[in-house]
Amino acid sequence: MSDDQENYGFETQMIHAGAAPDPSTNARATPIYQTTSYVFNDPEHAANLFALNEFGNIYSRIQNPTNGVLEERVAALEGGAAGLAVASGHAAQLIVFHTLMEPGCNIVAARKLYGGSINQLGQSFKKMDWHVKFVDQDNPAAFAEAIDEKTRCVFIESLANPGGVVTDIAAIAEAAHAGGVPLIVDNTMATPYLCQPLKHGADIVVHSLTKFLGGQGNSIGGMIVDGAGFDWAASDKFPYLSKPNDSYHGKVFTEAFGPIAFILACRALGLRDLGPALSPMNAFLILNGIETLSLRMQRHCQNAMTVAQWLKGQGDVSWVSYAGLPDDAYHGLQQQYLPNGAGAVFTFGLTGGYDAGVSLVKNVKLFSHLANIGDTRSLIIHPSSTTHSQLDEAAQIAAGAGPDVVRLSVGLEDPKDLISDLSQAMRH
Repeated sequence: MSDDQENYGFETQMIHAGAAPDPSTNARATPIYQTTSYVFNDPEHAANLFALNEFGNIYSRIQNPTNGVLEERVAALEGGAAGLAVASGHAAQLIVFHTLMEPGCNIVAARKLYGGSINQLGQSFKKMDWHVKFVDQDNPAAFAEAIDEKTRCVFIESLANPGGVVTDIAAIAEAAHAGGVPLIVDNTMATPYLCQPLKHGADIVVHSLTKFLGGQGNSIGGMIVDGAGFDWAASDKFPYLSKPNDSYHGKVFTEAFGPIAFILACRALGLRDLGPALSPMNAFLILNGIETLSLRMQRHCQNAMTVAQWLKGQGDVSWVSYAGLPDDAYHGLQQQYLPNGAGAVFTFGLTGGYDAGVSLVKNVKLFSHLANIGDTRSLIIHPSSTTHSQLDEAAQIAAGAGPDVVRLSVGLEDPKDLISDLSQAMRH
């Protein structure tokens, strides 16, 4: 990004960061570089690229010009040093943990997370001998207590899925750094328009681009953003970064690349070998979505507040968890970390419990019953019977997805129509 672009406001950056007219055709929109590979200038150029002595395009699994614009744009919006676009949000997490973890090590994670992340950390990573300690996200001291000599990172969501719980990023960052490990924040639900975790002490940010950044429900993608502030060579906990790497003839990433050693290792080691590459077509679609991010998030938040206020007055509803409500337990943290709004996703409880939740999602007409968030369309799901069904009831409740819970992702429709749809579905 040019110096001028770094000084632009958020709305200008979400349209222009990383992009310029195509030098070959003068096309204004970022082209879709639908190519697998790239011609080398000469043998020396090729050798330098493969040795990481020179940066450039080799193969689209590792790097692609369309994806490069997306990487630079999201990194700029987050206030980070560099980004890496991958195939999905789960892929982003996999690449991050692959770069940091060793067999027998552990991750300290917030208990309230997206159900897929709970499954990824708590189940799938066991096969790699990576372990997880889930702790109460409302108690920063619990993170400090859980960190031990085998901990390699702390993982939280800024705005936790499914309940819209706001996490105290600065306090947990302090606990992580006192333990000598980085804080990784999934900022999917908030987006950088509502929250920029790096400004509050986070070291790495991950996104499911599939959700609000893309915003149209038509493309799957993930992003890693490196804040470039963590000292990876301060201890021997991160040998992938601070010790000689056999893949590059003994190159030490922290010595060769300094503050951006982490994100380059994610690309040159993780993405190279694990392979979850983002399609340039999806990168193009997500870039188009980002151009309207602030406008969409403003409307998402307005609509969510309207629907949440209506739900609080309904006899069939026992509680509403939306941090934008003045009496919500997380309202103070929302004002601190998400001053532009509390997001579009929240949960509420039905007095009829599990059966009432199933009935509600069965009878809505305007809301779409599906497992996604962040679409222009309003979405609904009953987590206990779907996204969190792999957990027992006690674990569901701990994750904020008990049997009575319904999750909404409020879209951009007329809020009167959304309320009317919920009302008719509750009467069935």
